Amino acid sequence: MEPLLEVENLKKSYPTGGGDRLEVLRGVSFAVHRGEVVAIVGESGTGKSTLLHLLGALDRPDSGTVHFDGHDIFLKDDDALAAFRNRSVGFIFQFHHLLPEFTALENVAMPGLIQGLDLEAARPRVLELLRQLGLEARADHRPSELSGGEQQRVAVARALMNRPGLILADEPTGNLDSGTGAEIMQILDALHDEGSTILLVTHEAYIAEHASRQIHLLDGRIQPGR
Repeated sequence: MEPLLEVENLKKSYPTGGGDRLEVLRGVSFAVHRGEVVAIVGESGTGKSTLLHLLGALDRPDSGTVHFDGHDIFLKDDDALAAFRNRSVGFIFQFHHLLPEFTALENVAMPGLIQGLDLEAARPRVLELLRQLGLEARADHRPSELSGGEQQRVAVARALMNRPGLILADEPTGNLDSGTGAEIMQILDALHDEGSTILLVTHEAYIAEHASRQIHLLDGRIQPGR
């Protein structure tokens, strides 16, 4: 079966103040199949978040390819890449990045609104997600009226709004206490049980244990045999 995500020799560097370039990714290659949960593991500064940003088309690589469902995403122009991010990828970050002036319902609806739905058309899907995550009664609350765990659950619902083929989670429990973090991992486990494909970045061993497979990143390279 063809992988859902196939990464070949991905490289990324950034300019430094001295005129040189800092190599962050130095030729990363791997594949993810449908229904897998894969953990990208490594200490801070090893390139994990940079890799996730490239896979989610938030940035472009210096070289290398990312194929999603058989298509090279970086052959797309910027508008097509934005549409890909909106329709095919669900992002869950360490910090929830909810819009403070909008309610939980409006925040969850945002990917659908970007896709062209109006709020009333998006409402049934949003309420379904909020119900599944135990937040239906909080639909009209703004982020400042929600606990940290509730805010992160809203962020999970937002990531699922457009039924993405791939969920990218960057340290999704890193800003939460251990009990609330465990709740978020239970949600991700349930999504896996339902067939979701999840790529999870973490430096925590106990979080990585939720994955069916681990990829260890060190100094911008995958460590073989781990």
